[in-house]
Amino acid sequence: VFDQFSITSFLGIPLIALALTLPWILYPTPQNRCMNNRLLTLQSWFIRQFTHQLFLPINQGGHKWALLLASVLIFLITLNLLGILPYTFTPTTQLSMNMGFAIPLWLATILIGARYQPTHTLAHLLPVGTPAPLIPILIMIETISLFIRPIALGVRLTANLTAGHLLIQLISTAAFHMFFMMPTVATLTMILLLLLSVLELAVAVIQAYVFVLLVSLYLQVS
Repeated sequence: VFDQFSITSFLGIPLIALALTLPWILYPTPQNRCMNNRLLTLQSWFIRQFTHQLFLPINQGGHKWALLLASVLIFLITLNLLGILPYTFTPTTQLSMNMGFAIPLWLATILIGARYQPTHTLAHLLPVGTPAPLIPILIMIETISLFIRPIALGVRLTANLTAGHLLIQLISTAAFHMFFMMPTVATLTMILLLLLSVLELAVAVIQAYVFVLLVSLYLQVS
């Protein structure tokens, strides 16, 4: 069942490299023309709406992250959606890759907060009005929660996509084996599989958005 998550190779070359390169080829690049085509216009509109919605509560200094977070969002959405196609590999089901995204982004928010707002960053470790006996305990708890953030980012994305792919494979296998023995049950199972596939499409988009949204919240807190 878990073979679909193993990284395959062809002629000694890991195919995960191809899976990571392909999304950038699918999107058109803007050209120096007075008018763009419909696809470029739709792409530009989506990026503007996303950045406006995401960076609305963030101060002006944090808007420098707009290009980076928009690129990460589009990249993750494309990887998640391409992974739903048959005979494809989903790199975002690998915890190592998701942690490779989460840890540098989280660490950057911490370093930027410590550099530009050190007092504000340290103030989050101790809530206002805390009784003196609870100060060491709360500082320890807040520090642990701070270091758990990148783990939560990577595990959340990996777990949701892995669970969805496993459910699709299990239900499709059950429908295939019951097709000749119980056609009615198999038909109902295939309808359930279709609905689950639609749900997985939504999960692929939502999880990429949640990943980037949490990074922006960490940036705002820092």
